[in-house]
Amino acid sequence: MSRERARALLIDFDGVLRRWDPAPMVAAEVHHGLKPAALLETSMSWDIYRPAMAGEISDAQWMDLVAQRLPVDPAEARAAVAEWQSYRGEADTEVLAFVREVRAAGYPVGLATNATDRLRDDLDALGLTGEVDAVISSSDLKIHKPAPEFFERACAVIGVEPKYVLFVDDDDRVVRGARAAGLSAYRWTGPQHLPYLRKVFDLH
Repeated sequence: MSRERARALLIDFDGVLRRWDPAPMVAAEVHHGLKPAALLETSMSWDIYRPAMAGEISDAQWMDLVAQRLPVDPAEARAAVAEWQSYRGEADTEVLAFVREVRAAGYPVGLATNATDRLRDDLDALGLTGEVDAVISSSDLKIHKPAPEFFERACAVIGVEPKYVLFVDDDDRVVRGARAAGLSAYRWTGPQHLPYLRKVFDLH
């Protein structure tokens, strides 16, 4: 996109602003006799993941369903989920610095993410509350990325037309959806992209 066009930033949470260390999940699986990736694979089963991020069930209900599906004793399953969920990830300090630079330059920044109703507690826990101008969550909108309606609502929330919004996400399918909705979108794979993204907003 031409750097003159960018007037706002929408940024994804998981995989961009928040990083996950896999070690706590692995430790929980080892401690409770689960096969590798059992927690992640079970939690991402579409029939329970979609309702959670669409705001149809709570995060707690989602985790209860995960525990019910794990192939161990129910008490062991609940303990595994609780241990896993006690770790809430880490803020990516380089991305956070970029977000602060964009805001300091006068551009609005929105967090646009597929998330459960636990999102704001996580933002508080990671010290990120107040670091963006708006939080646009699928569980609040009852619409999840990459639906075009999600991006339309997100742009409306930050008050900038889609063609002037840069969207950054680590999911290629979501990036394509944002482009189809009229946004300029950039696929994130790591902080090596930050010099380019700074240029989009004329940051030096």
